[in-house]
Amino acid sequence: MSAELHVHIEGTLEPELIFALAERNEVSLPYRDLADLRSRYEFTDLGSFLELYYANMQVLRTAQDFADLTRAYLARAADAGVTRAEFFFDPQAHTGRGVPLREVVDGLADAVAGSGREFGIDAAMIASIVRDRPVQEAGEVFGELLRLHAPIIGLGLDSAEVGHPPSLFEDVFARARAEGLHVVAHAGEEGPPDYVRQALDLLGAERIDHGIRSLEDPELVARLVDEQVPLTVCPLSNVRLGVVNSIEDHPLRRMLDAGLLVTVNSDDPAYFGGYVDDNFAALHTGLGLTYAEHDMLVRNSLEAAFT
Repeated sequence: MSAELHVHIEGTLEPELIFALAERNEVSLPYRDLADLRSRYEFTDLGSFLELYYANMQVLRTAQDFADLTRAYLARAADAGVTRAEFFFDPQAHTGRGVPLREVVDGLADAVAGSGREFGIDAAMIASIVRDRPVQEAGEVFGELLRLHAPIIGLGLDSAEVGHPPSLFEDVFARARAEGLHVVAHAGEEGPPDYVRQALDLLGAERIDHGIRSLEDPELVARLVDEQVPLTVCPLSNVRLGVVNSIEDHPLRRMLDAGLLVTVNSDDPAYFGGYVDDNFAALHTGLGLTYAEHDMLVRNSLEAAFT
């Protein structure tokens, strides 16, 4: 039993499914074949990843596409031992290219409704605000989610962090809290520790997604430890995006030693080299993660889940 708390459903779009959906929806791809597409999965930073990430989403058009995408992830997560999955989706990444939000929500919700029966996973949806799009748009898309009665359990904040602080989105997150939704936010990955503090104080974040740069601020670390704020860390993602040089250099053990409530997650596994079990395997090999530490991280994930 374990929980995955930081995975973007669009980031589970595997190359084979990209080509299958492109054929179904008659979308022309700029890749010769699977090998050509895979050759492009070398990223220098978050921006270079997001360029390919958003380009590949063009194949997602209908509710059936989103349902198929989600079921493919849930099947793989079940193989990794995941029993609770709280996944993100980016409404603006789809409405901004003309896909009706109802298509997105209906497809995701259909897969979630059958997740226990089909995969043995208790799944839930968290809508994420794309922080590098206009701030006004965040409020508009959240209002549409409410009008659609989207079965979301929370609101998140993701995409390009630097230059887009949590403080810009205080209003929409206040609305989310007023609606009784959980609140999480990406902070302290490429952005500074102050973004973590903003997420906590201004957005009311209950979990911090990434948060590895919190270690640069001892006062913030002490607060996170005292309040036991979960940090949803994604080791392979951090390496692939150049946030850390290698898995051997990853600060996860320092985070554990500091008493932080850390969980291990896959982020965008189709792009970053592996699902949650692959992340654990990399930590065992590269960081010397012990089985006792592994078990503690699994317990942390279950403790941090919104169940």
